[in-house]
Amino acid sequence: MSKLVLKQEILEQEQYILKCKNLLQKQFVHKNPVCYVHSYGCQGNVADGEKIKGMLSKMGYGFSDKAEGSDMVIFNTCAVREKAQNRVLGNLGMLIHYKDKNPNMIIGLCGCMVQQEHVANKIKKRFLGVNLVFGTHVLHKLPEMVYKILEGQKRVYDTTESDGVIAEGLPIVRDSKFKASVPISYGCNNFCTYCIVPYVRGRERSRDMDVVYNEVKDLVKSGCKEITLLGQNVNSYGNDLDSNVNFSKLLREINDIDGDFRIRFMTSHPKDATKELIDTMASCEKVCKHLHLPVQCGSDKILKAMNRKYNTKQYMEIVNYAREKMPNISFTSDIIVGFPGETYEDFKLTLELVKKVKYSSLFMFIYSPRKGTKAELMDDFIPKEEKSKWLMELIDCQNDISEMAHDEYVGNIEKVLFDDISKTNEGMLSGWTDSHLVVECKCDKIKVGEFADVLITKAHRMALIGELTTK
Repeated sequence: MSKLVLKQEILEQEQYILKCKNLLQKQFVHKNPVCYVHSYGCQGNVADGEKIKGMLSKMGYGFSDKAEGSDMVIFNTCAVREKAQNRVLGNLGMLIHYKDKNPNMIIGLCGCMVQQEHVANKIKKRFLGVNLVFGTHVLHKLPEMVYKILEGQKRVYDTTESDGVIAEGLPIVRDSKFKASVPISYGCNNFCTYCIVPYVRGRERSRDMDVVYNEVKDLVKSGCKEITLLGQNVNSYGNDLDSNVNFSKLLREINDIDGDFRIRFMTSHPKDATKELIDTMASCEKVCKHLHLPVQCGSDKILKAMNRKYNTKQYMEIVNYAREKMPNISFTSDIIVGFPGETYEDFKLTLELVKKVKYSSLFMFIYSPRKGTKAELMDDFIPKEEKSKWLMELIDCQNDISEMAHDEYVGNIEKVLFDDISKTNEGMLSGWTDSHLVVECKCDKIKVGEFADVLITKAHRMALIGELTTK
């Protein structure tokens, strides 16, 4: 199968959109049908959710911010950790209760979780009220699947196995007018021993650079202020293309687009983070000086067991080179605590590395075994209670580091993109610095979706406080 979905297939789905629209107009005479779409997990999932909304919008669906009372509910699921999976199953029980009150409600599950055969089978047997289940490789066929349901078919399942496809030209309803995520690649070739992603998302495949460039250009033209380029490993972008293209070249091309906007990207795999990438970040004024560089562990023994293909010395070489080129750069990372075979001595090496790098923030998790991965078969002797103690020790360590790092910003003037109203401080807006730190500020003359220069006056563990100023 070609990794690029043929245009004819996309045109066929557009015909199904029209058929769905006609059926819905007959079914909902006195109101417009409403759908609730909720995406769990990573930003890649959120981007998929925006495409789901795009197709449903074309069919005639409006959108609700709650499941109850909606005519359709779609959960776009995550499979990275057991906790996320359990949350979906718990919420699914709630949906079945809503369906008892509204038998015509369509319930759909899609995404990484249901791409796993054992999970799809579980849903099929235990949750008879679920109408629609589709995996990651057939998202573009949503109109056809919805049409079958509207025509009277009780259940539609499609979890086709595939190395992965790219479907261009799908409609998108974006969650924000001024911040947008743009996938540049899908899937993964790394096969870290703990990770289910290559099995549920398929092999690594890059979008054409001109297609990505034009999508970003259109977003900037429409007023978008922040673009986040997405990939399971953005650093290997272009490896599968028949052209002399890599991620650094893509960054430079997008940086040259006219407009007042900034560029972020994630996720950046350390094994492929090159000096060329760091040099590109340093030279491109629109690229944020923030690098999310997941280390996962500070023990070389455990990194090898994880199949990460780098060691802590190589990781620190990247960090040090980046700081040499960009003294103001900030780092964030992911850390797994309690991987099979990890001892407390291994964990202490993680603490040492965290103190050495001085991350601005961390995403920290206890290891979650995933069915079908190599790590699931590894011996794991450390009790969960012990792992929980390690996690709390890491959290305390990082909190102290974050507090000290935030203190260093007091007195600085930072360019902030305000994206929300503060949930903790009345009368303030909340936004993000270039270095990916939260800033709250009274902004009588600034609206959500605008940049402003802010003098940082106070530092808290979770956010900076500032006041508007001019340079």
